[in-house]
Formats: sequence, C-alpha cells, structure tokens
Amino acid sequence: MFLIKRCLCILLSLTLIALNACSSPIDDGVIHLTLWQGVNPPSNRAVLQKLVDKFNQQHPQIQVESLYVGQSDQQLPKILAAAIGDASPDLLWYGPMLTGQLVDLGAIRPIEAFWQKSSVAKDIDPALLEAMRYQDHLWSVPFGTNNMGIFYRPDLFKTAGITELPKTWPELRQVAKQLTTKDHQGIVLPLGKGEWTVFSWLPFMWSGGGSLDGSSVKLNNNGSIAALQFWRSLLDDGSAVLSTPERGYELDKFLAGKVAMQVTGPWTLGQLGSTKSPYGVMPIPAGVVSHTVVGGEHLFMMKTTPDRAASSEKNRSQAAWEFMEYALSPEFQTQWALGTGYLPVNLKARQSPEYQEYVAKTPGLQIFLDQTAVSKSRPIFTGYPEMSELLGRSIEAVLMGKETPQQALAKAQERWELADR
Repeated sequence: MFLIKRCLCILLSLTLIALNACSSPIDDGVIHLTLWQGVNPPSNRAVLQKLVDKFNQQHPQIQVESLYVGQSDQQLPKILAAAIGDASPDLLWYGPMLTGQLVDLGAIRPIEAFWQKSSVAKDIDPALLEAMRYQDHLWSVPFGTNNMGIFYRPDLFKTAGITELPKTWPELRQVAKQLTTKDHQGIVLPLGKGEWTVFSWLPFMWSGGGSLDGSSVKLNNNGSIAALQFWRSLLDDGSAVLSTPERGYELDKFLAGKVAMQVTGPWTLGQLGSTKSPYGVMPIPAGVVSHTVVGGEHLFMMKTTPDRAASSEKNRSQAAWEFMEYALSPEFQTQWALGTGYLPVNLKARQSPEYQEYVAKTPGLQIFLDQTAVSKSRPIFTGYPEMSELLGRSIEAVLMGKETPQQALAKAQERWELADR
C-alpha cells in the first residue's frame, strides 16, 4: 500500500498542482468550494455550469467552482492521489461504487447528520438510497440516475426491412446481421478495459443469468461467460464494430449513420435532440431474463485540509451540504433532466408538469423510466475498482480475439483470489 501511495503521488503531482492552483483559498470572507466532475458530453457540462452559476448567484457567501477533470477512468487516479496527498476538492461527482475505497482512505465525510435534518430527503427516490449507504453510514447523495438501453436508427431499420425490435439475444444478433452493409454495421461495442466498458456490459451479464456480489466475488460465472460470448459472436458475424479505445460513450458513428445501434443511456438524449438525428430506444434484449444496470453519479463531501479552508471546517461542511441539497432540489433536478436526459432523483421533479411534458415529447425516455423496474446496481465495496479493472481486461481480451471468454474470466478470477487485499 505504501508503494502504491508513493507512485500515485509522484505520477500525479503536476496534475494536482495545476488543479489546486485553480482552487487556492481566497481570503474575502466568502467560502470557496471546488467541485471535481467528469460530466460528458460537453453539452451536459454546459447545463451543469448554468446550474452552478445559479447557485452562486443565490448564495453570494458560497462560491462553487466546477472543474472538469476527465472521464471516470481518468478521474480515478487523480482522486486517489488527491486523497492520499491531502489535496482533495470539497465536492466530488462520481459513481457510488467508489464509496468503499474512499471510506478506507478516510477521504470523505458521512452525511447522515445533514440528511436527517434535510427537508428534501423525503422526496428522493427510495430505490436510490441503498447506494448512499456503506457500513451503517450515509456517504453521498444521488446527483442523477439513469440506466442502459440500446439506441437505434429507425431510418436504417426501415431500409433493412426490420419492422419489429429485437427482444432476445438471438433476435438482436439476427437484426445486427440484417443491418450490416458496405456502408454501415449493425452495432458498435465499447473497446477498452475501463469502467465505461464494464458498465455497458453488465446488463448483458445480468441478463445472461450472472451475478456480481461484493461479499463473494465470482467473475467466471455462467452469465459472464455467456455475455462475453454473445458480444464476441457479434464481431465474428461481422455485424459489430469496436469503438475507439476507452471512448465507447462517443456517438460519432451513430450520428453519422455508420452504425445502426449503440448501447448507451438517457444522458445522450440532450445531445441527440440538438442534432436532430433520427433515433429510437429499445430495452436491453434478454438472454435468460430482462435486466439493465443502474447508472448515475453521486455527490461526495470530501475531507479538506485546514490550510485550504477559508473558514472553519464546520462552516465549510455546511456550505458543501447547501450545494448538495441544492442539487437534490426539484428545481435543480428538473432542469438537469430537461437539459441532459438524466432521470430525476427527486420524485417531485419526475411528477412535475414540466417534466411530464418533456417525457411525452422525448422519444425513448419512457423506456428508461420503465426499465428502472429491472435495473440492478453495481455492488458497493472496497474492492470494486479492482474487480471492475479485472472484468474490463477480460472484456477487452475477448473483443480483441486474444482469449476465449472462459480463458479471460478464469485468469481474472485467479488474479482476484491471489491479490493481497
């Protein structure tokens, strides 16, 4: 562990210096907070910035600076190095599966004392509360929620003579073949060993009958093997193309009509709406059962060092909570959902006339709302990042044709069991 800490600190020291330079304390009586986030695409970052600006205008004694620090795979080493080197931001936007590791590092503050007094807590979707909890404490609040589906091009479906959407893996495989021509291919699959690839693949693993349990990790289960084999079969058929490495979230090929289908989520609805490109949404086709994965990021209250604080830590924590509570409010959640396609975490926002009107006129959004009934969350435990990396390496090895699903997953399981944790 000592060596890991040393390597992280050395490797990322220049990055942290640059980031900290942007958030140096200013002795003007105002509490200055820094938020690290990886919101993507850029249009969604613009929505967030407008909402941050609104908070700053309404709270002249609290000013939040929102800093984009890369996608989740790029963020993670920066976050860990910042926590180890006492150079953390005040607020962190990241997936809740990192909770266990942040708790072990002593990098975040529990928030139940704030939560119990919050007037907005009762309005948050109860299904999201479990991801806030770890070891009998609450550590984060949901910022937005979503799940994975398959976006498709209705124009290419029509040209191929496809009138019914696939509901099973065999049907999806057949449709992908029908959609593949010299001009475009049936589906794009995410290449890479990072969290995005794993996140995109998990619905297929669960749909194939697999499981993922933090208390007893078994990576080479039958569902994992079946899901990897299915993805590989799409490549073997010639009906799938791989994304640019670690860029599986980009829509370029889909927007250009070079691929007919792409696994992604409702956060792309804002971008698609602005491009006027034709699209539809279908649920993840079932292997053994129907499943998808719960997505969305949380806000964490980080521990900061006293020399960075322009006020007492108590006041600083209260200021951070005021922004977190603002992010949970119906007003914030409605505007965030309307601008990005994320599903609101606040039930009042979901039920508001403005949001219901948006659902009615936004193709595909109801699919994601309906899929919440079959959505599963990634396990929250200390070893999740390591487990995700092992799965990511397995997926990449299979998609690149270097190993069979059985070989890749057996190797991942062996490495998991041999790791010194």
